Amino acid sequence: MDNQQSSFSIHGIGVSSGIAIGRAHLVSNALLEIVHYQLPTHLIDEEIARFNMAIETVKKDLEAIRSTLSKNAPAEISAFINTHLMMLADKSLSEIPKEIIRKEQCNAEWAIKQQMDDIVEQFDAIEDEYLRERKQDVVQVVERVIKVLLGHPNQAPNQTSNQTSAKQQTVKQQENATILVAHDISPADAIQFKQHHFAAFITDVGGATSHTAILARSLNIPSIVALQRARDLINDNELIIVDGSLGVVIVNPSKEILSEYRLRQDQWELEQQKLRRIKSTKAVTICGTAIDLHANIEVPEDVIAVKAAGATGIGLYRTEFLFMNKRDMPDEEEQFLAYKHVAEAMKGMPVTIRTLDLGADKQMNPDTVSTCANPALGLRAVRLCLSEPQIFLTQLRALLRASHYGHIKILIPMLSTLSELRQTKLLLERAKISLRKQNTPFDENIALGGMIEVPAAAINAEAFAKELDFMSIGTNDLIQYTLAIDRTDDAVAHLYNALHPAVLKLISMTIKAGEKLGKSVSVCGEMAGDAKLTQLLVGMGLRQFSMHPSNILSVKQQILHSEISVLNVHARKVLNHTDIEKIELKVANFNLH
Repeated sequence: MDNQQSSFSIHGIGVSSGIAIGRAHLVSNALLEIVHYQLPTHLIDEEIARFNMAIETVKKDLEAIRSTLSKNAPAEISAFINTHLMMLADKSLSEIPKEIIRKEQCNAEWAIKQQMDDIVEQFDAIEDEYLRERKQDVVQVVERVIKVLLGHPNQAPNQTSNQTSAKQQTVKQQENATILVAHDISPADAIQFKQHHFAAFITDVGGATSHTAILARSLNIPSIVALQRARDLINDNELIIVDGSLGVVIVNPSKEILSEYRLRQDQWELEQQKLRRIKSTKAVTICGTAIDLHANIEVPEDVIAVKAAGATGIGLYRTEFLFMNKRDMPDEEEQFLAYKHVAEAMKGMPVTIRTLDLGADKQMNPDTVSTCANPALGLRAVRLCLSEPQIFLTQLRALLRASHYGHIKILIPMLSTLSELRQTKLLLERAKISLRKQNTPFDENIALGGMIEVPAAAINAEAFAKELDFMSIGTNDLIQYTLAIDRTDDAVAHLYNALHPAVLKLISMTIKAGEKLGKSVSVCGEMAGDAKLTQLLVGMGLRQFSMHPSNILSVKQQILHSEISVLNVHARKVLNHTDIEKIELKVANFNLH
């Protein structure tokens, strides 16, 4: 039957590499099944009780899933489930829908959907893409509640009657593997699906920083998101190929394509085996130059994945999650304990913690909504912190206190002027003075670094290097600001290109400024984790990378094959080009050995 149906492909964003071949299992989207109906007054209390029951059922389900996690389960999974439980407990989801039911005399499904839409709209106004993606957590939690309200059981893949027990992976087993096709997949759903053997995730929505993407990378499962209409176009049990590296899904592949992809799948697995062998190998070039490979984390629990990947430090700890999904700001003690946990867990390895990088929106005060015509250019990151000195001072004190328990470095986001840096230094000194008066120990020589993610800062990198202990290039924002492109905007996302000559020149200027003044420079944006760009960056003089833990081994492999003298020559040639197509061709040749 498959051979009679025409083959076609769908393109999305590949967020976890690898190749999977298997049968599609469609997961329903409960949000599409909601209808709105009015209730008579005497049934309102009963409807609210039904809503409360659904909330409690989902809480118990999530707690049960969390309790079944094995000790070696990826840290991200537990963190995501905790986030979802926290959201369920928040008044915005547990209480406000009940107010909507009473006020509008509507059904519970409709009420929580209306509240979800309002919350998502607020998230959409956030400039930081990592935080903006967190709206999907709200959607996932609400969908879970709605499924209970609609009476849907948790959907698990159908077990085929033809269950072979061969120890080696045969072609038949490949084709009987399960590939989840959904509008979106929550971490809790993924846990439950895991016991039913799934080979890949593909979803209609999501981005490179969505929890679905992070989860897929942590599990090392091929995954593609932002396919738009995959769930509509693919039928249940159809044979599909998922190429996570290229971001392509092939539906009803021909015999020739299937044969080619089986070969690619075998080659991919061999490559993964080779990568696992270099986990404990130091990242040193052929000529003996050591390269630091650090990891980016978002929550303290991520430290487990950092250690498992063999990272030599944390190059970026995003602290925003301490401030998200809360109506009250985290106090100094709560922040201190989170930072201390990471510092102690890393046992003396460097932990670079970025200060609060939020925009001027609901997160600072959910009861006061301020709108900004262009949040990317508004009051955010260090600008916002300096406008809220008490909040900033509280975080700086917590960071200093935690520095007594490990090798903590402080990183300031989105610097654009030296005056911002100097004001930050004054506040940091105030925090130190207050701790000295209380006889509270801290690292007196704690390093202070700055994010170079605004073109103005890169152009003026030498001046910043004179007053900073280190610099970290945030390539995600640097590219966006340099090219005037919002890569989350489908209309212009194709123009977002890390290899634009202007972007490369700004990175090169920053690295050279660090070299001249003896200050370390790292890259902590997505460019750092792209193995295709590793040798170019090394050739440009970069000696410290920070990335998602899952990318460390592939980047390390590139470093082990690097000869700096050769790469320096190639990098100079790339930087002399002004044509993106020629640059892309030369960079592709970097990785040919």
